[in-house]
Amino acid sequence: MATTGEVGPATPDAVVAAGEDETRVLLRGLLRLHHLRVVGEAEGATPALDLVARHRPQVLVVDVNLTEGSATDLVDAAKRALPGVRVILVAHTGRVTRADGRVPADVVLLRPFRIRELAEALRGSEAPVATA
Repeated sequence: MATTGEVGPATPDAVVAAGEDETRVLLRGLLRLHHLRVVGEAEGATPALDLVARHRPQVLVVDVNLTEGSATDLVDAAKRALPGVRVILVAHTGRVTRADGRVPADVVLLRPFRIRELAEALRGSEAPVATA
């Protein structure tokens, strides 16, 4: 039993950016399943970056299909605005590296991915890319 003034472990905050409603619903549900609090959702890069600035989440999950803007530009801007944010990029193909060979996010999940792979990405798995 917690006494007054005791604080339990903080629930990490997350922001989801995806152009399709169904994708946002799926990602929101998976994040909640893994005990993250989704504090905002956006269809495009600009509103997602606004949410990152306002809520300062620990996790940003970005689907490559946004209604406006580039997912990789969003990742770059989010990392500049909030260097400690963990970014998970959801992509449909294996082509997720930049011209210089860098992966644009902390973790890239290739669709279809398994729930276990998302759990590993949220825990901070050392593997930069999880494949199905």
